[in-house]
This record gives sequence, C-alpha cells and structure tokens, in this order.
Amino acid sequence: MKYTQLGRTGLKVSRLVLGTMNFGPQTDEADSHAIMDAALDAGINFFDTANVYGWGENKGRTEEIIGTWFAKSPAHRDKVVLATKVYGNMGADGEAWPNHDKLSAVNIRRAVDASLKRLQTDHIDLYQFHHIDRATPFEEIWQAIDVLVQQGKILYAGSSNFPGYKIAQANESAARHGRMGLVSEQCLYNLYERRAEMEVIPAAQDYGLGVIPWSPLHGGMLGGVIKKEVEGGRRASGRTAETLTNPAVRAQIQSYEDLLDKHGLEPGETALAWLLTRPGVTGPIVGPRTAEQLASAIRATELELGEELLTGLDEIFPGPGPSPEAFAW
Repeated sequence: MKYTQLGRTGLKVSRLVLGTMNFGPQTDEADSHAIMDAALDAGINFFDTANVYGWGENKGRTEEIIGTWFAKSPAHRDKVVLATKVYGNMGADGEAWPNHDKLSAVNIRRAVDASLKRLQTDHIDLYQFHHIDRATPFEEIWQAIDVLVQQGKILYAGSSNFPGYKIAQANESAARHGRMGLVSEQCLYNLYERRAEMEVIPAAQDYGLGVIPWSPLHGGMLGGVIKKEVEGGRRASGRTAETLTNPAVRAQIQSYEDLLDKHGLEPGETALAWLLTRPGVTGPIVGPRTAEQLASAIRATELELGEELLTGLDEIFPGPGPSPEAFAW
C-alpha cells in the first residue's frame, strides 16, 4: 500500500481510505470486523466514519461497530488514523432538540464525547465538520476545537462538503488567532462529477489541505453498471437507475465502459485509479460492503493509467474547464 501525508500535517496515511458508512445498515458487525481486519492487513491505516452513520433509529451504530473492533484488538487503535464527523442531529427521528446538531460549541462538546464513547477510544485523529453551519461563526467553532485539542480528545480538524470560499473563511479565521485550521476537505469528486476542480480543490491546495474524495464511483455509475446489466441481469437501482434513463448519460457511460473494455480494465478499479492521479488528492474513500469489494479497491492502487487512456477519459468526462481566475486580465 502506498502512503502520503495528510495535507500539511505530519500524519502518514494510506492512498486509500476505508469508509465505514455501510457498517451496520448493510454489513453486519462480524463482516464489518473482517473487512477492517483485511484493510489493516493490506496496509490501509486511514478509517473514516461519522456520528450519524447507521442512520434512522440506528444513528451511531457504525461508530459502535468500530469501537467493538478496537476493544477486541486494542493494538489496532495505534495503527489507525481515525476520522469521524459532527453536524447531524443524533436525536431519534421526530425528537430533535435545539443545540443537538450543527457546529455550535455546545454540540461539538456533546458530540465528541458521545463519539469517543461509541468508538471506545480516548482520542480522534481527524474530527471533521460534516457540512457548513451558516449560523455559527468560525471563531466559536475554533474556540471549541482548541479546547478539545488541549484536552487531547482530537488532534486535527477537517471539513466535508465545504465550498471553496468556506474553506478560505475557515482557515483565515483560524490564522487570525494563530490556529492551525482545517487540514483536509472531504468532497464529492469523481470522473462523472468534477465540479470540485473549479474552486474546492484549488482552495484546498492553496491552504495545504488534503483532499479526500467521497463517492468515487458516483453511486455505482462508474462501476460497470451497464456491463453488469447485460451480463448478469443485475439492473441499477435508485438514483443511478433514474440517471441512466437519460439517453445522453447512458451513451456517456457506455462509451466509458467500451473504452475500458478495449484496455482490458475494470471500470470501478479504473475510476479509483484515476482519482489517485489527480493533483491534491490524498486518497479516495471506498465503502466496501464485502471483502471482495475491498480487494477490488486495493487492486486499483496498483494500476498505472497511460496517457492515451487518461486522454480518452477526459474526452468522455470533460472537466469544468479553467477556474475563473484564469480569465483575469
């Protein structure tokens, strides 16, 4: 497994991030533990979760599964760079109370203690703001984070789903008070969805943030969805199926799969490998439901994509073009 530094921190992290969103809702505890064992054995040391994962009545369940894995093998904790998130309301559906969500100082304090308990650990390596909170000033957020760092409960702070201007605001606010600020941004970024190249990734690069793309296969769209449909009768579902009803989109995905078939490559592995070629990217988040899916993701880290293939991918999925600053006089 290849490693890199997480933004401007001293943390060495794997070029693949183990996402745990499916632990609980789609993968039971025993299988989740087996996937984490296999990931660690393969050299993956960067695990990502969130306090709300588990969803619905089971919010927090994913963190609990990770916690029981640490409890079963305490030596694992020192090998893992552990990231979780704060923002969503953890109350039962229909029982949301004020100040039990978003990024107020009181909720950050409450949420981090609850996550530590579920995760069965004394600290979180990377504590991420799951979304922007327009109602809470960054001065309040950073004050709360400072306290947690001083208490040893967290080491670094990161963002998720932040636009470029919010990354700038957050880090300028931190700098005014001599704080480190954000060290990473977790954003939607893949071959099909490249708008992050306009503002988010340039902002992250300018401020020294690591970029951690989520949904690298765009909900399965880039995972060979048409090929699976033809060969095994396995039809897409949900948003992917709805999007594929658009003839132009279907033709685009077909061109993608045809190109990779020509090169003898698997679509999902290629989509992951492409992200690893992108400037500023630390490592994509993969959310395997099975050990086989994890093995496929690991193979992607060894792929070398040639210039001809990269050019072909750009032709099928053109990026958004130059950022607005390129048009300056």
